[in-house]
Amino acid sequence: MELSVCVTDDDYEAWRRVRLEVLPGERCDTVAEMREQDSPSRLLLLASVDGTAVGIGAADRAQTAGLGFVAPRVLPEHRRRGVGTALLRALAEHCAALGLPGVRAGVEDDGSLAFAHHFGFAEVDRQVEQLRTIGDERAPAGPPAGVDVVMLSERPELWAECYETFATEVLADFAVYTPLHVTPEQWETAWRADPMFLALHDGEVVGCAGLDVDSDHPERAEHALTAVRRDWRGRGIAAHLKLCTLHWAAANGLSQVYTWTQAGNMPMLTLNERLGYVPGATSITVSRSLPLEG
Repeated sequence: MELSVCVTDDDYEAWRRVRLEVLPGERCDTVAEMREQDSPSRLLLLASVDGTAVGIGAADRAQTAGLGFVAPRVLPEHRRRGVGTALLRALAEHCAALGLPGVRAGVEDDGSLAFAHHFGFAEVDRQVEQLRTIGDERAPAGPPAGVDVVMLSERPELWAECYETFATEVLADFAVYTPLHVTPEQWETAWRADPMFLALHDGEVVGCAGLDVDSDHPERAEHALTAVRRDWRGRGIAAHLKLCTLHWAAANGLSQVYTWTQAGNMPMLTLNERLGYVPGATSITVSRSLPLEG
């Protein structure tokens, strides 16, 4: 078994193929999107046997402040052969070299959770998936009073303009175990969606909701950030914007959308239920200090 760093587009495509096989129900970034998010702190690894990729890894500074993240993934038929262990050790060493005191990871099944526990990871949070079948979605009625709704593609400059408020105030209210820290570069890449609907008051963004269409399964999409500024909550903005995304999905031939929400974010979970979303999978967030032992 050999570990190698992703360098070429072929490496990135091989990485994607493993990711899609391990997590078929989740959208995977395209090669272009992965390239856009490249940074000196990010590491993407391939684990290969006889020249064929059987596992992948990702590590970087996490968007939870002060931590790194590690994501070792191995094809089912190649597990319990040391591939995951080799990936995890290499990813943890990378995060330690970045000067990070700890790392987090996400696990989706009992086997992965047992693997994490073996290496000293403990559960700190959960994410809940909710799914919505798209039918004949009518355009929502007019937006709440005092609000106009535009698409980000019509006013692209607004995304950078709202970074300071949303990345500091709005994301600070997310029900996560440690605060989020999103850089301007991450805001412009990983957090920007197309379509993205923006709620405006006097030209300022007070809410947003969007979709990331799955390029491998274009009949479905994952919800991007749905959020409303503190002083505009409780006025139906989130519901209106979410209905805008559902109408867009129907008009563009999608059959399903899904979203991941923090288990502690009851207002959003409840809103989604009211709009017809049903429960899906659960992802457990685990964390531990560095250096890695065990």
